[in-house]
Amino acid sequence: MNSSVIAVSGLRKTYGDKVVLDGVDFEVAAGSIFSLLGPNGAGKTTTVNILTTLQKADAGTVRIAGHDVLTATKQVRSLIGVTGQFAAVDELLTGRENLRMMADLKRVRKADSLVSRLLERFDLVESADKQAGSYSGGMRRKLDLAMTLVGNPQIVFLDEPTTGLDPRSRRTMWGIVRELVADGTTIFLTTQYLEEADQLADQIAVVDQGRIAAHGTPDDLKRRIPGTHVRLRFGDHYELDAAARVLSGSTRDEQELVLRVPSDGGSRSLRAVLDRLDEHMINAEEFSVHTPDLDDVFFALTGHAGTPAEAVAK
Repeated sequence: MNSSVIAVSGLRKTYGDKVVLDGVDFEVAAGSIFSLLGPNGAGKTTTVNILTTLQKADAGTVRIAGHDVLTATKQVRSLIGVTGQFAAVDELLTGRENLRMMADLKRVRKADSLVSRLLERFDLVESADKQAGSYSGGMRRKLDLAMTLVGNPQIVFLDEPTTGLDPRSRRTMWGIVRELVADGTTIFLTTQYLEEADQLADQIAVVDQGRIAAHGTPDDLKRRIPGTHVRLRFGDHYELDAAARVLSGSTRDEQELVLRVPSDGGSRSLRAVLDRLDEHMINAEEFSVHTPDLDDVFFALTGHAGTPAEAVAK
């Protein structure tokens, strides 16, 4: 069994009267992908900032590879790499120059050979001598991650690394992340994209209102909520309210005008739901049968709908 490389206990952080983290606990196994999920403002980025020594917690402890982030900051920083939501590359420098600058900052020996290997690994050889400002969003993200890997960090923090990328670039990043883990790197991933966590994560923690609402493998989390359900979308709140009154056990999403009704997914069960609506002259604009996915888990735990995968391509 893999040993714990990140151990977080009783983490608290407040800004004035706002409690951002309220007693957060979790552990991350070495050589795994751990994903922290949560709605905007739930405390994901604050958690990453504390774990990467950029902020101090008000209470609690964080140990990275056995080192306390407060008393052994230098040792922790030597073990980690961080890639944020926005690529931190110098757009006036070329891709090669960005990597060489990072290698010089970290006093890497044989920097030229390392830079060449990273350019090849991230498929940036043809663009290596072009200004980073001319790169696409996906190329900038790849360069940013390549820069993060200079110095060979044991643990890489990816804070929403695929935000705004098109689906193809996103899947390229997924492949790179899987390769890193295969080489023994530990990945700490925050993301709004539930499909991303489902595809990549060995363990997921869902944070909501500063607390861990659930923790487990993707399959564990899916098993915690009711199984298959009928999803009904209505044209207005009046129809939604009326349907909720006659379909017992349903849960609702006010923003999407959606009602979820527990079901076994069979035609008889679906017909019973539609007949019930028909009896009360209630019309559903759309209906579909869904088996549990992380979006359902996220909604059940936080009361918020997750970010749909297709929104990535905006």
